[in-house]
Amino acid sequence: MDTESIRLLAPAIAMGLGTFGPALAIGMLAGKALEAMGRNPDAANEIRTSMILAIVFAEAIAIYALVVALIIKFV
Repeated sequence: MDTESIRLLAPAIAMGLGTFGPALAIGMLAGKALEAMGRNPDAANEIRTSMILAIVFAEAIAIYALVVALIIKFV
């Protein structure tokens, strides 16, 4: 592998590894929130608000991975 191949592969690896965790977390969060809403429909609004906030925090990690991948690519 030459250096150009590594320079192209590094951002892809950073994004791949950096988005795997948040994707898994968002899936688990949504699944558990929907299960909780099904068990207690009266608390659906509170559960939905907490779920969206947790998804935003998980998605922030993927955005950090994007920033790192862009830094690797262009610096």
